[in-house]
This record gives sequence, C-alpha cells and structure tokens, in this order.
Amino acid sequence: MLFYSTRNKQLRVNLADAVINGLAGDGGLYLPEEFLPFSLQEIKNLKGLSLEALAFLVAERLLRGSLPKDDLEAMVNATLGFSAPLIELDANQYICELFHGPTLAFKDFGARFLAQLMGYLVKQQGKEITVLVATSGDTGGAVAAGFYQTPGVKVVLLYPQGRVSPLQEQQLTSFGQNIHALEVQGSFDDCQALVKTAFQDNALCSKHNLTSANSINIARLIPQSFYYFSSYAQLPDAESISVAVPSGNFGNLTAGIFARKLGLPIKQLIAGTNANDTVPDFLERGKYQAQKSVQTISNAMDVGNPSNLERLRVLYDDDIEKIREQFSAVRISDAETIEIMRSTYHHKSYVLDPHTAVGVGASQKLRAACADCPHVILATAHPIKFSEVVKDALGINPETPDSIKDLFAKAQHKTLISTHFEELKQQIEMIA
Repeated sequence: MLFYSTRNKQLRVNLADAVINGLAGDGGLYLPEEFLPFSLQEIKNLKGLSLEALAFLVAERLLRGSLPKDDLEAMVNATLGFSAPLIELDANQYICELFHGPTLAFKDFGARFLAQLMGYLVKQQGKEITVLVATSGDTGGAVAAGFYQTPGVKVVLLYPQGRVSPLQEQQLTSFGQNIHALEVQGSFDDCQALVKTAFQDNALCSKHNLTSANSINIARLIPQSFYYFSSYAQLPDAESISVAVPSGNFGNLTAGIFARKLGLPIKQLIAGTNANDTVPDFLERGKYQAQKSVQTISNAMDVGNPSNLERLRVLYDDDIEKIREQFSAVRISDAETIEIMRSTYHHKSYVLDPHTAVGVGASQKLRAACADCPHVILATAHPIKFSEVVKDALGINPETPDSIKDLFAKAQHKTLISTHFEELKQQIEMIA
C-alpha cells in the first residue's frame, strides 16, 4: 500500500515514509492510494469477534502488504486491551464508550497504535525522532502515555494555556523523561500554527527528524476506524447505521469515511461541532473560511481551522455536493450542550461529558433523516475529564476511575512559551 499527498496525487510514499514524516514534502496530508472494501457478508462475519481480532482485520485491509502480518497483529494487540462497549441510551440510540483506555479518551486508540508503529519503524531504521504535537486537550495525554519511555523517540507537546481541563493538563504534564510539555500563551489554533511552521522549516526537520502525532498523521486515523466496525458488530442485525461524531480537527470523522469506504454500511455520518462551526458553515455556504477559535465548555473541539477537512475535500474532489452527500454537520451551543447533559442524566441516569453531549445533540437534530436505522454516538471522553463542567451542569461529581486516583500527586513538568516560533524552535533545539 502506498500513500499519496492531498496536494499532489502523484507524490506517493510507503507506510514508513508517511508515518515517520507525518506531513508530505509539499505540506499535504497522506491518504491511502485505494480502499479495498469488505463484502457485506465479510462485515457481518465480524460479529462475535474480539475487538483485537476485528481491529487486526481492519488494519490489515487498510495497510495491505505494508507490514508482516505477525508484527501488525502484535501492534494491534499491544494497542488495545481495553473495551469499546455499546450502551443503549434510548430506543434505537446507542452510546459507544471510547474512554476505557489509560487516558480515558478515544485518542488512546490512535496514539497507542501510532506509538507502537512508530517505535517499530524507528527501531528498524536505527534513527532517533522528535514527535511534535499540538493538543486541544486529549491528544496530549494519549500521546504522552503512548510514547512514554519509547526508545529513540522524544515528544514535544504544545497545549493552550488555560484552555484544557485540570485533568487533561495533569495527564500531559506528569510524565517527564522523554515527554516535554510546552504551555503556549494562545489558542489551540496558535499551537497548531506553530507545529505547521516547524514542519515548514526544512533545516529544523532534517536536523531533528521531526514528525507529528496529531491526526494529520495517517497512522492516527487508521485505528480510529476500528470502533466504527466494532459498533456495527455489537448491534443487533441492522442493514445500516447512523453515526454521530463530536468533531474538532475532524480526524475522527475522516476515520468514519475510511470505514465507509471499506464497506461499512454507514447510511448517515454526522459531525457535531460546538460554536467553532467552520465545517457546518462550509457545508451551508459551499465556501471554506477558517475562523479564529473561540473557547467553549467542550474545549477539545475548539478548532477554527480543522486540518482534516483537507483530506475530506480531496477524497471527494473538492465537490461540495459530493461532500454534502457523505456527511452532515450540526452546531450545538454551550447552552444546548448543558441542557442535553441535564436531560440525559435526569431521564436516562447517564452522565455525558460535554463533547459526547454535542454528539447526542447532533444525532437528535438529524435523527429523522435516518429514523429506521440504529443511531450510534461516539462517546469521546470520560466525564471525569471535565468534572467542573459536569458539576456545574448536573450538581454531581463524576465517579473517579481507580486508574487516575493518584494522578494529581504527580509533579508537573512544563515550560511556558509565547506564540513566537523562535521560542518553540529554541525549545526543540534544547530538548532534542
């Protein structure tokens, strides 16, 4: 399997180059050169398989021939080891809980697989790399946990000051050693702009072997397609499904497109956004205009210029009508988010984090368009990660999982920087 750049379909590389480099040489993002769909019978045969066994079959189909099967299977098994259960919320409406990994967020799927794959490739090539990551919250902790103490890999995390939850900040700053957290005096978009500028600095990239663990890296999206198939496999017999996806940088939604291209019968794919509604605006007006991000209670989705929209536009030849046929996008305000959290708790005794609440709201708004099929909402984070928002909305403290009860006893390791690129460059030179 080769991978091509979104900015030049003739620029094709193998898996190792796509993953290690992160971005294409022309600044584009990588996409698989083709998708070989499962037959409907093959997809139905996935029912009853363990998550690991199902994930291996999907990974093998997406990475055809790029890795020895035994090595790929070992990576998938090392990535998982936690569940993604489907919980019935209402008649024909289900929550897919993606927060049972070590950092309590769906990012554990992508970050842990990427760490396994990148560690494998680095060892094969006998080189050292520096992973550069912008995070709006959950990516940072998942990447830190996934790459912690990985030989030959240093990680630099950029996160926006005052715009991540206390638990998110503690998760991404408490590792130390090969994990370096930079607290940026700006927004997530500022963090992302710094990372993109770093990748445009050829001398810096070459000297330190810079690569990315954001969802701009194709290896982040591949494992995120696993749980689309797993959700379908857990359902009673269904001809097709609707999936609502809380969306910020649109990597999770892109993984859903991958799943659909692999033959999964997704009738309706819905992106739920908060006030950072760049994509709903694009679908409505037919013209893309990046926005300055605004702060909301669903902070991990506070993205005004989502990187993965570039992939989505290329996949459908930048034809707005084709794009509108493939997915819908709905904006949910903070006030609506809080009301959804309250209503779900009072009527269903289920606690939603604010991001998943956005997904529930998006599903509810468009449920009539797919009334005859099961609706699955991707629950992207455990409520404890946003305990202050949950407490304000519901008047309760979410239950703390045993896995993080000692987290706040750990010291933080972080450095404050401005949005000036020279400061980031100086930090990379010192760290690497």
